Amino acid sequence: MKNKKFCITTPIYYINGEPHIGHAYTNVAADVLARYMRMRGESVYFLTGTDEHGQKIEKAAGESGEDDVKVFCDSIVSKFIGLWDILNISYDDFIRTTEFRHEETVKNILSFLYKEGYIYESNYEGWYCMPCETFWIESQVENKICPDCGRELEFITEKNYFLKVSEYRDWLRGYLEDNKDFILPQSRFNEVISFLENPLTDLCISRPKERVSWGITLPFDDDYITYVWFEALLNYITAPGFLREDDSFKSIWPADVQFMAKDILRYHAVYWPIMLHMLGLELPAMVFSHGWWLIEREEGIDKMSKSKGNVVDPRELIDRYSTDALRYFLLREVPFGMDGNFSESSFIKRVNSDLANDFGNLVFRTLNMIVKYYDGIIPESKKAVNSCDEFFSFKIASIYEKIEESMKVVNYHNVLEVIWELISAANKYIEVKAPWKLKKEDPDELAYVIYTLSDVIRIVLIALTPFIPESTQKAWSYFGYKDKVKEHDYSEISSWGKVPFNQVVEKGEPLFPRIEVEDQ
Repeated sequence: MKNKKFCITTPIYYINGEPHIGHAYTNVAADVLARYMRMRGESVYFLTGTDEHGQKIEKAAGESGEDDVKVFCDSIVSKFIGLWDILNISYDDFIRTTEFRHEETVKNILSFLYKEGYIYESNYEGWYCMPCETFWIESQVENKICPDCGRELEFITEKNYFLKVSEYRDWLRGYLEDNKDFILPQSRFNEVISFLENPLTDLCISRPKERVSWGITLPFDDDYITYVWFEALLNYITAPGFLREDDSFKSIWPADVQFMAKDILRYHAVYWPIMLHMLGLELPAMVFSHGWWLIEREEGIDKMSKSKGNVVDPRELIDRYSTDALRYFLLREVPFGMDGNFSESSFIKRVNSDLANDFGNLVFRTLNMIVKYYDGIIPESKKAVNSCDEFFSFKIASIYEKIEESMKVVNYHNVLEVIWELISAANKYIEVKAPWKLKKEDPDELAYVIYTLSDVIRIVLIALTPFIPESTQKAWSYFGYKDKVKEHDYSEISSWGKVPFNQVVEKGEPLFPRIEVEDQ
C-alpha cells in the first residue's frame, strides 16, 4: 500500500516479574531496525507493550500482597517503561492488554470468530501446565513434565472453548513453502515445518473463571475468560486500530518484522498466521525468532529465567557501564538468532576491545590531532574532497550495499563487522601515515590525512547511530556538527568529502573509558 509505514513489533512482555536482559535484548534489536529505517527515510511504526492478564499475573499480585491486580500491573509496567527510557528505545506505541482499546477489540474479534463458526465448545481432558498456562496432549508429555518449562503438569477435566486451527495445517504448510523468508533464521523455519508434519490440535482459547478470573471475559459466555495467549497475540492489530480506526490500521498493517524469542515461536509462526487468515488479514512479512541469553551456573549453562532466579538485570549493567555499551554487546557478541552465553567478563572484554580500543580510540586520537596540529579546526584539503584515499575507497564504495543486504535479513552481526572493518582500517591508516612525522615533512599530506580521518569518522558515526545513538551523537558534536546525526540519511555513508572545512572541533571526554578489572 502506498505510504504504508514500516511496522516493527516486539512481543508484549508478561509482567509477573521485573524486566531482565532478555526483554532488553528483543527491544534493543527492534529499536536498531526502527532507527535504521527512519534514517532510510521510512515512516516507522514501532510497537511494544505489556501482557497483563492470566493466572500467573493474578498469582504474582497475590504473592506481592496487592489485592488489586491492576494496581500490581501498573507498578510493574512502570519498570518496563523506565527500562525502555534508559535503553533509548524509540517506540511509537505502547500497548497494555488492560487498556480499553485492546479489550473491546478482542471481544469484537471473538464475537466475529464465534459467529463465523471458528470457535466451538467442547470438554477438555488432559495435562495442564500452570506456569506456562498451556494444555498438552498425551503424546506430547513424558513423565508428567511440561515440554517447555520442565515443571510438573496437572491433569484436569473441564469444559472450554476451542479455535479450529487444526483445519488450517495444510494451508499454513503451503504458505510457508511459498514464503521461505517468513520465518527467520532458517533454523526456526525448519523447526516450524517439522512441527507441522504432525497433526495440529485445536487451540483452547478460554479458561473457566472459577479457576482463573483475571482476564477478558468471553463476549458469548460470562463464565469464561479469554486464554492469555490468544488475546495477547491480538495486540499487534488492536494497537494500530483494527475494527476501530480503519485508515490508521491500513497505513500500518501488515507488520514488516515481528521480533520474539525462540520459546514463543510456535504461537507466532503457527497460531498467529491462522488467526490472521481467519480474520481475512495479511500475514506479517517476517517473523524473526532470536535465541536466548544463557548464563553459567554451577550445574552448567542454563537459560535465564525469572522462576530460576538467574536473570541479569540490565539496569545494573547500565549503571556500572553505559546504555550504549549494553546495546552494542547484545548485538555484537553473538550472531542475532543464535543463543549466547552471558558473563560480565565477556561483556567487559567486548567493550574494552571494540568500543574503547577501536572506536573510542579512533575518535579521540583524531580529535586530539586536530587540536594539536590545527588548533581545533578541521583543515582544508581540496585533494581529500575530490578523491577518497584508496586506503578506504573500496570499503566506502560498498559499505551501504553491504549493510543494506544484511539489514534485510536482520543480520546485525554482519552489519557491525562491516562497520568495524572501516574502523580498523582507519586505525591502521593512522599508523601507516604517521601524522606526527608529516607535521614537519609534508604539511599538505598531513591536512589530507586529517581530513580523510574526519570524513571516515563521519561515515562511521552515521552507520553506528542505530546501534549506539548516545555515543554517536556525543562524538558528532565533538566534531563540530550542530544538528542531530540521527536526522541524516543513512545513504550518506557512501558519499565522500562531506566534512566542512574549518569546522571547529572539541576534544571532549573519551566515549568509552577502558574498564579496569581488579586482579582476583
